[in-house]
Amino acid sequence: MIEFFFDCSSPWTYLAFHNVQRLSDELQEPIAWRAVLVGGIFNAVNPSVYAMREKPVAAKTAYMLKDLGDWSREAGLTIVMPPKIFPVNSVKAMRGCIWLEPKGKLVPFASAVFESYWAREEDISQDAVLLKVCRQIGIDGDEFLAGIAQPAIKAQLKANTAQAIERGAFGSPTLFLGEDMYFGNDRLSLVRAAILRRRELARAS
Repeated sequence: MIEFFFDCSSPWTYLAFHNVQRLSDELQEPIAWRAVLVGGIFNAVNPSVYAMREKPVAAKTAYMLKDLGDWSREAGLTIVMPPKIFPVNSVKAMRGCIWLEPKGKLVPFASAVFESYWAREEDISQDAVLLKVCRQIGIDGDEFLAGIAQPAIKAQLKANTAQAIERGAFGSPTLFLGEDMYFGNDRLSLVRAAILRRRELARAS
């Protein structure tokens, strides 16, 4: 099982969210989705992110944009960087992922949220935008707003974020195979190799 800790406010997570599903289909390896608040992770263990945003390195930023374009083209995704609203408050969207998971709607909801923010530059912190996403995937808007306000949903998002931190995460996306941690879209080839290696060892034992 691939555990996928994610926040929709990251373009690299958008890529990984898309690509890990391809990997899962290829290898028939299930995914356990873990919605988190990456801002909470940054605040707890990786505040250097904020310093880099305040004083970016021009050459590094230019390359990052080129790199993001290469990866998004390879994945067949449209990613606009930087969006007009960055960083964005994703707490309601991530609560929505948790509330919708038992209904089998996490993946279509998160996909639509990613596209809303990263392709159309819509402010996913706003109820109107999230309700538009809900209409896209056939979710009642009033039920959605009531659902994400439930204390249990809020608590689960905090618990997921705390668990990610406890296990060594410092950003999004963070993936685990057992206790082996992998960070970033560009580590999916290593995740694939690890799954195949584990299967080979299991056959040999």
